Amino acid sequence: MTKVAIVGTGFIGRAWAISFARAGHEVSVWDAAPGAPAAALAYVESLLPDLYAHDLLNGAAPAEIRERISVAATLEGALARAAHVQENTPENLALKREIFARLDAVADRDAIIASSTSALLPSKFTQHLPGRARCMVVHPINPPYLIPAVEVVPAPWTDPAAIERAAAFLRAAGHAPIVMKKEIDGFVMNRMQGALLEEAFRLVAEGLVSAEDVDVGIRDGLALRWSFMGPFETIDLNAPAGVRDYVERYQSIYSGIFPSVQWRADWAGPVLETIEADLRQRTPAAELPERQRWRDRRLMALAAHKRRAAGEIGD
Repeated sequence: MTKVAIVGTGFIGRAWAISFARAGHEVSVWDAAPGAPAAALAYVESLLPDLYAHDLLNGAAPAEIRERISVAATLEGALARAAHVQENTPENLALKREIFARLDAVADRDAIIASSTSALLPSKFTQHLPGRARCMVVHPINPPYLIPAVEVVPAPWTDPAAIERAAAFLRAAGHAPIVMKKEIDGFVMNRMQGALLEEAFRLVAEGLVSAEDVDVGIRDGLALRWSFMGPFETIDLNAPAGVRDYVERYQSIYSGIFPSVQWRADWAGPVLETIEADLRQRTPAAELPERQRWRDRRLMALAAHKRRAAGEIGD
């Protein structure tokens, strides 16, 4: 059983705790804020029965998963013997530099030190560290106990062997690492999601469709394929002779569209009033927490379905 240290127990930290404990690891959580670890464990305990009901605990009972997670009184206690350290503090560069200096000074020499940051480049907060070669970003798509993809992002000085070791550890824990060759703003997922959101905002800003119609196009259209195939495999299967055939047939459609998308809609401008009104008509503000719980239950059902389908039909 490998020990994992979770530093910071907010939404992402507590989600990582579930994922790593489910994989059979000993998980030690620590947070500088008093009461935060207890709140995180209460959340974990409330969620485990639902995961168990969907057969998403790898055959373990909720009590078994919970027993693998403990609260450390000190950062040093959390890091002791940990082979993997997952940092989840707020998106603040000065704070990241400070906490990574502490982690690098205390963690075992061979431990991987990874940040869950979704926006900060690893080079911005690891350059000053003696042990910077074992530091990287491991950014999950939340929540990682339901969505396996995770971005592994090196700084220019990160040892390739450390990246390989982190990716292997994540795969063994049931994740699907996206191993980047070098860092770039937005990593992979935010850049892909951002491209889609840019077009979505443009379409509504131009008065072409409603926000709900954009959601229909993804929810009841493209996402049905994307839930088990990526965009490249999608086009590879959408032409008789594969991806080259697709490009020869359809590239002109997209090159014709391209000039019309060379501008940005101001997300915070007048279009936001339209989009927010559409969304609040579907889900009033007071009902957002319940809708978020609905989202997570749907993700559980989808994860369970994909696991069954992979066994019955194949990946």
